[in-house]
Amino acid sequence: MIPCPSCGFENPAGAKFCSQCATPLAAAPEPARTERKVVTVLFADLVGFTTRAEQLDPEDVEAILRPYHERLRYELERWGGTVEKFIGDAVVALFGAPVARENDPERAVRASLAIRDWIVDAGKLEVRIAVNTGEALVNLAARPEVGEGMAAGDVVNTTARLQAAAPTNGILVGETTYRATSDPIEYRQHPAVEAKGKEEPVPVWEVVDARARFGVDLTPESRTPLVGREREVEQLVGTLERARQQRSPELVTLVGVPGIGKSRLVGELFKSIEVGGQLTYWRQGRSLPYGEGVSYWALAEMVKAQAGILETDSDEEVDAKLTSAVQQLVEKDADWILSRLRPLVGQAGDAASGSQEEPFAAWRRFFEALAEQYPLVLVFEDIQWADDGLLDFIDHLVDWVHDVPMLILCTARRELLERRPAWGGGKVNAAMIALAPLTDEQTAQLISGLSDRTLVEVDAQSALLARAGGNPLYAEQYVRMLAERGSAEDLPLPESVQGIIAARLDSLTPEEKARLQDAAVVGKVFWLGALGASEQQVHGLQQKEFIQRARRGSVEGETEYAFRHLLVRDVAYGQIPRAERAEKHLRTAEWIESLGRPEDHAEMVAHHYASALELLRAAGQEVGDLAVRARAVFREAGDRAASLSALPAAERYYADALALTPDDEPDRFELLLRYGEIRWYLSEQGGEELAAARNGFLAFGDRERAAEAALLLAQVAWRQGRRDSVREHMDDARSLVEGLPPSRVQAAVLTEASRYHMLASHGERAVELGLEALRLADQLGLDDIRARALINVGSARGDMGEDGGLPELRRGGGDRHQDQPDHRSPARNEQHRDPVRSSRRHHERAGIDG
Repeated sequence: MIPCPSCGFENPAGAKFCSQCATPLAAAPEPARTERKVVTVLFADLVGFTTRAEQLDPEDVEAILRPYHERLRYELERWGGTVEKFIGDAVVALFGAPVARENDPERAVRASLAIRDWIVDAGKLEVRIAVNTGEALVNLAARPEVGEGMAAGDVVNTTARLQAAAPTNGILVGETTYRATSDPIEYRQHPAVEAKGKEEPVPVWEVVDARARFGVDLTPESRTPLVGREREVEQLVGTLERARQQRSPELVTLVGVPGIGKSRLVGELFKSIEVGGQLTYWRQGRSLPYGEGVSYWALAEMVKAQAGILETDSDEEVDAKLTSAVQQLVEKDADWILSRLRPLVGQAGDAASGSQEEPFAAWRRFFEALAEQYPLVLVFEDIQWADDGLLDFIDHLVDWVHDVPMLILCTARRELLERRPAWGGGKVNAAMIALAPLTDEQTAQLISGLSDRTLVEVDAQSALLARAGGNPLYAEQYVRMLAERGSAEDLPLPESVQGIIAARLDSLTPEEKARLQDAAVVGKVFWLGALGASEQQVHGLQQKEFIQRARRGSVEGETEYAFRHLLVRDVAYGQIPRAERAEKHLRTAEWIESLGRPEDHAEMVAHHYASALELLRAAGQEVGDLAVRARAVFREAGDRAASLSALPAAERYYADALALTPDDEPDRFELLLRYGEIRWYLSEQGGEELAAARNGFLAFGDRERAAEAALLLAQVAWRQGRRDSVREHMDDARSLVEGLPPSRVQAAVLTEASRYHMLASHGERAVELGLEALRLADQLGLDDIRARALINVGSARGDMGEDGGLPELRRGGGDRHQDQPDHRSPARNEQHRDPVRSSRRHHERAGIDG
């Protein structure tokens, strides 16, 4: 129900007006959507302005700040940033929120350079700027224009501290920003900053200038021979040769995810032209996703390159260069072509006609004139970001160019095919090359070529292969990180890779992204049932190469999928806020439990419960009810791991269960027994836990379980060479079961007592106790204990020189084949499989002489 703010009448949900007084009803506010994101924060503040403002009239202050704010907002938004707030003469802007871009740190630094240069050129103000990159919790629904905060996290506070330490008209950046931008941006060393609230000085670098114009690659240097793309290079070279011979246009589109090698293939084609000996024109342009991106941006770059136009040229110089370039190429219709090219280079042209036909014809004629002189290669990069007009023009070129050799080479991501499903289709002179990930063998070869080491250690190479996932760029970034750190253990996600993946995720619809995050919680492999989704609902994620369907599922009746790349799963998982992530883990655990077969799935369920507990605690939430459920899950997982002899895992699960079990809980003593036994078998420890279990069982009146704990304490003492303690614990075990009805525990106590006497060369007593254990085992049908008792008796008689010992040993060895090991006791199973050898080894290790 919705209460009316005017009369208070309760209106039904969904009503827009009060049915009593017609007052408009406010819609319920949407719940805030938050995400953990890696953002780059820019903090700029004027130097000395507060002191200056004290002496000025408020209107004069406003007259100074208004154009300052307007220019800063322009520069920040031009570079893809979001202005979070203006605080007097200070500004805070975010790059990577609410939407991440691949190069947010670079854009932030370039925006800071633009602000600094404007301030310096104007000469009226001075500024200090800091740029810093880190993780923050971002409110995706925040409205900064009305003063709502968007990001929270230490990265925001640290940036403010760095800004205060920046030199006048200088820019300081943090370490993460520096690593992400050190190639395109020139830096110089700067002393570390003693920041308030930081235990250690914060490393910083001072920005000098940009090394290249944004969107233009620095000259690439191939650090290693080409791996796994030889066939694609041959196809490109062959297509160019066909265009030369047939004097026709050819369209080739390289399609693949970021980092898969599209730019490398373009570079290989360029190298083949350089060494081929045949003069060829090469013009290249890139489509930008935002900020500086304008209509026909890539086409404009090509025209500027042909005319030699620089960004710093005056209008007169631009016109002169363009006129000269056109007149050198064409004689007829030069003025008409010039009038249509001028808008591309930023000059006013004829009034818009509303039709693409005439400018397309003029631009085509310009490129045909180039190709008439020499074969022409036009490279359009990242056309998934191109405006529709540019895509239409490329189509126009392919359809209308004739009798000239022209190769039109495009690079794109799968998103292009969502916009233009029929791209290149129906054209006999068009081809599409989809780049698949490298194989493990190819990736290993690439890693070897990239690494400075002659040989990469097996563990390090395995770690790099898993992280690279067949993506050459990822492999290169991880090899670089390995060189810096010296170890492949706990390698973090490189900033460049994180930015690429985060930008891909933010390109998804909210529904697709939510499903991918749900899948990330399940794991690298997931099932539709766990997501509550249909195949149709995840089809888009499969088409965009985020996930792939398995041919055969491991859960009956469930369609199974897997992330194509483990790093995509890691980034998607890391974006989910902790409390929400915990809820998703619990839902996943409940779905797994619903499948049945709890023993088989116990460890999977335990993983999700453990993750939920850790996340809720980190978020400061109570875990009372969840803890009760989780400890039962951890115990089951420990039992399963113990049954598989996965003892370290069993130790961990039992420890987790104990941590959630109150001291006065009866189940605690059973857990202590199992945990102590596992520790005994793993590291000859566990005596403290076993003693606590023994005392707890006895306090609750369970004498048999207390006796089992006493038996294990005797074994611990035996291994530690404490003979008196062995006797003490064995006597304790016997006294605990004395007077109780015949049971397996009684038979086990007698058998163990017989074994210790046999090992101590007390043959008669060993035979006596062994025969007593044998009678009880026969009575209760305990074949495994019967076999151990026979071996103890036979060994004791053999030690005493009696010929009768051999038959018992043979009978005991035969009976072992019928043994039923105790799934809770891997330690006893080991002894049970070969009790004589096991006991002799224990005897030798203890150094006890009977």
